[in-house]
Amino acid sequence: MELVTDWDHPAWHLPPTAARTGPFPRPSFLRAWASLRRTSVALAVGEDAALALHLDDDLVTLAGSPDVTDYHSPLGDGVERLAAEIAEKLRGRRFRFDSLPEEAARPLGAGLRAAGAAVDSEQHHVTAVVELPDAYEEWLRRIGKKYRHEVRRKRRRFVEEIGEPILVRRAGAAALDEFFRLHRRSRGEKGRFMTPDMEGFFRSLHDDGDAVVDLLVVDDRVVAATFSFEEADTFYVYNSAYDPDARHASPGIVMLSLLIEDRIGRGTRVFDLLKGDERYKFQHGAEPRPLYVLWGKL
Repeated sequence: MELVTDWDHPAWHLPPTAARTGPFPRPSFLRAWASLRRTSVALAVGEDAALALHLDDDLVTLAGSPDVTDYHSPLGDGVERLAAEIAEKLRGRRFRFDSLPEEAARPLGAGLRAAGAAVDSEQHHVTAVVELPDAYEEWLRRIGKKYRHEVRRKRRRFVEEIGEPILVRRAGAAALDEFFRLHRRSRGEKGRFMTPDMEGFFRSLHDDGDAVVDLLVVDDRVVAATFSFEEADTFYVYNSAYDPDARHASPGIVMLSLLIEDRIGRGTRVFDLLKGDERYKFQHGAEPRPLYVLWGKL
């Protein structure tokens, strides 16, 4: 096993051990994160697996802090062997590996324990994942009578009070500026979230990480925006913001239902609302995907 800092190393191209983990194990995301945190990433490379690490004195964590990283996953198939080699290479250091789907946590934990590391584990988060049907009406049926009525009622109310909404996919600086503007207009912690450094992070993800911006537009007014990732048959909603002057018309919920309708029409099979157990996610048909944390001493 070797530790490398080369963003072009071929091991970055290994498939994630845990499927449907989006851009988060990939160099485009982790490079943006390293720039945001002004730090470095060490890729542990084994024979047929790799794992992106952050080394901080005697603490080893997974590259990508949990406040902005929804999934962690090793790359490749030989994860147990790689985990054992990491334990031997970094013996004596503390570690904390968070945000791992079960299919990533299991081989990592097994390899660490096989090498004699002291390992504790627990479920500590969930992501909210919607399996999409072939038709929007089928999705409405699945969410049940109560929430089906709510989706339709809120869309009617939005039309009556704001106007007919149109979902628009935009690219480039202008779309990002609209997304940032809505964030800064938000109240409380959300309004303070979009610092200049965080703007730079999102710009990097958009320019280098294939992120997309969708806008909810009424006439020429942008009422809500989402910042998402798409790959193969999966769509990941990473962040969102809406105009607080329109909050009485539930723009976030209207946009979510329009996004789901749009993605169903495009053949998307999985609509991932990522970390968080907010009630609205499960009202829209999501099921929890458990995430685990491993910690201890190597």
